[in-house]
Amino acid sequence: MNIHQLSVTYHAEQDRILLRVNTTAGQEMRLWFTRRLMLGLWPMLSRALTEHLLRSETAASSLEQADADLRQMLTEFRMDEFVQHADFDTPYQDQPALPLGEEPLLVTDVEAQPLENGQLRLNFNEQPARAGRPPRSFQMEMESRLMQGLMHLLNQAVAQSRWREPLEAQARDDRAGTDEAEGQRPRYLN
Repeated sequence: MNIHQLSVTYHAEQDRILLRVNTTAGQEMRLWFTRRLMLGLWPMLSRALTEHLLRSETAASSLEQADADLRQMLTEFRMDEFVQHADFDTPYQDQPALPLGEEPLLVTDVEAQPLENGQLRLNFNEQPARAGRPPRSFQMEMESRLMQGLMHLLNQAVAQSRWREPLEAQARDDRAGTDEAEGQRPRYLN
């Protein structure tokens, strides 16, 4: 599946984020993200994007040993660079074909798998809320620019939702845990 456009919108009445994925084949997939899901998804996507961007740098081997702050600065620099050249002005085009149905898939968990070609495969799963209803899922593979675009759009929706504070705290905790897990000495402030 080739992704043509992404749309990310916060819906206050649902207190959810709606991700719409438009394909070049004229299909549209709709996914609901809850705050609970975003608490786990945001750090995972941030880590995956940081790792991908670091691998694509010419000095990647020396950056592997860099501290979390330097890695984060490089990621933010690359994201800013991407946003300056990305097209966020073209209106999203609704598609008539809805393979998952008209009701958006309520994402209950996400599985991420880095691929050898540098892309990231994401599996979005929904566990049925009612007995007798089969579970639904959606899978997409994203290259670096698409991942950066998704992160930018999610960041805007999270800002609008006012869910940001817990997400930023979780990302800081994850980065601190990564530093300690990599054998670096933890830093203490008095």
